[in-house]
Amino acid sequence: MHLDNMEQIQKRVLEDMDLSEENDDARLKKKIEEKVWEYGKEHLISLEEEQRYVQEIFCSLRKLDILEELLQDDSVTEIMVNGYQKIFYEKAGRLYAWEKKFTGREKLEDVIQKMVAKNNRVVNEAMPIADARLEDGSRIHIVLEPTAIDGSCITIRKFPKEPMTMERLIELQTLSKEAAQFLEMLVKAGYNIFISGGTGSGKTTFLNALSGCIPSGERIITIEDSAELQLHGIENLIRLETRCANVKGMEEITIRDLIRAALRMRPDRIIVGECRGAEALDMLQAMNTGHDGSLSTGHANSCEDMLHRLETMVLMGMELPLTAIRGQIASGVDILVHVGRMRDGSRKLLNIMEVGAYTDGRIELSPLWEFQEKGEKGGKVIGEWKSREKLKNTRKLEWAGIGKSSSQPALRL
Repeated sequence: MHLDNMEQIQKRVLEDMDLSEENDDARLKKKIEEKVWEYGKEHLISLEEEQRYVQEIFCSLRKLDILEELLQDDSVTEIMVNGYQKIFYEKAGRLYAWEKKFTGREKLEDVIQKMVAKNNRVVNEAMPIADARLEDGSRIHIVLEPTAIDGSCITIRKFPKEPMTMERLIELQTLSKEAAQFLEMLVKAGYNIFISGGTGSGKTTFLNALSGCIPSGERIITIEDSAELQLHGIENLIRLETRCANVKGMEEITIRDLIRAALRMRPDRIIVGECRGAEALDMLQAMNTGHDGSLSTGHANSCEDMLHRLETMVLMGMELPLTAIRGQIASGVDILVHVGRMRDGSRKLLNIMEVGAYTDGRIELSPLWEFQEKGEKGGKVIGEWKSREKLKNTRKLEWAGIGKSSSQPALRL
């Protein structure tokens, strides 16, 4: 009955709209209110129902339909649409099925086209997969039917309205205050840091927080598939985003293209949202050619696995001897940070490791910090972050004026 009422009112709104006029949000909402009030008098609808109809019809016509309610809920971190009838969302690390659904396939397709249109992207039968972002920076991934057999799919990774900081990560118990101070010093001193983790482990969130430690006077270039990093307080900032090829003849612009372009723009640091393939070679070359303090992320199950993944990704771009690749990694990457998602849904810093020299066919790794689990309390994983070995390569800290006399005990110099 609810859907029938909505469809009837929405039909009246559309019939009464003058398409030759510019209908801004305020004008449209007023028109909807009028039609809901008229319909409410005819069918004895309560005031509460009228208000709900106004909001839902407005979201249907101007926003992202039923998804808008989940998007406005700050406690929801991820939204998953599996066809027009099945919607799931993540809250506090747990997945829930939502009782609402789209009115049909056509409505879902309409919402998808609204999403990509705002990003100047195209998704259709010829190109059924697309990445986009919402105005607040939330990441969108779309796979259209029939590539998605049971109906078009949308995955929305939401991000906090306020930029993530190290202080906030400490509050969320993602890492300890001492480990955060240690990483902050390394970022300020210009250590090249690579963050690894699985899907949904919080790599981009952690990268955002680390980026907030960069001194404000530097020139930063960020490179992403869909721009989602939120860097504040940096005036000399350039944000670059990839582009897919389309039927109108626009050529693809890849992460590799953007890294090469960035190298000609006199950056102090380059931040690549995620390395997935051959662009790892360009990122390593940037790290090895004076762009100290560069940051990136990659999918891996551990710090050791990240090294192997980097080797594989470099080989995607160029056939090089493994000795040459490992030498590039050892001289380019200073620190590996591994983050993970725990069984209670929380995200935690699991390891900080120093990348050492390449000797005897292997890259040395030294554990600096490690999360040691102690058990569970109230359904939450508890533990502590333990400092392991001392940082060996202190050269950049000393160049930055942070030497052995530092008052920061977390550095253990």
